[in-house]
Amino acid sequence: MTKGKTSFVYVTYIVSTPEKVFEAITRADIARRYWGHENVSDWRPGSRWQHVRANDARTVELVGDVVEILPPTRLVITWASASQASNPEAYSRVTFEIEEYENMVRLTVTHDELEAGSGMAKGISKGWPIVLSSLKSFLETGRALDVFAKPKAA
Repeated sequence: MTKGKTSFVYVTYIVSTPEKVFEAITRADIARRYWGHENVSDWRPGSRWQHVRANDARTVELVGDVVEILPPTRLVITWASASQASNPEAYSRVTFEIEEYENMVRLTVTHDELEAGSGMAKGISKGWPIVLSSLKSFLETGRALDVFAKPKAA
């Protein structure tokens, strides 16, 4: 019996340019400032990318391949936990679509091919909103959010 698949879509509008949004996703030195991780790759189709924790341990937490790249409007990558990198069934796909809207950008992130009910599906449904909110804050104000923040105790 095969497990069902699910997807997660997040759309936000950012007062910025497509170039700056694309750069913020693909440049390690920028991503570390709002994401707490660096996205490391040469960003060519077929190349590997790694999601590296921006701390002294430099832990590789996620891995994947660059499927498609059309700067500054589209990036498609595969995505898996580093601990499951050797399992082809563990991979999902993330598509970043960047569309110019007058003086702003519409960023649509679609994370699909996720195993329904999996830890990854649950994790990204909480992770993407804070990461993309932090990206928006960073590009608009120069100040990122704490993407590792936890809810206050009731």
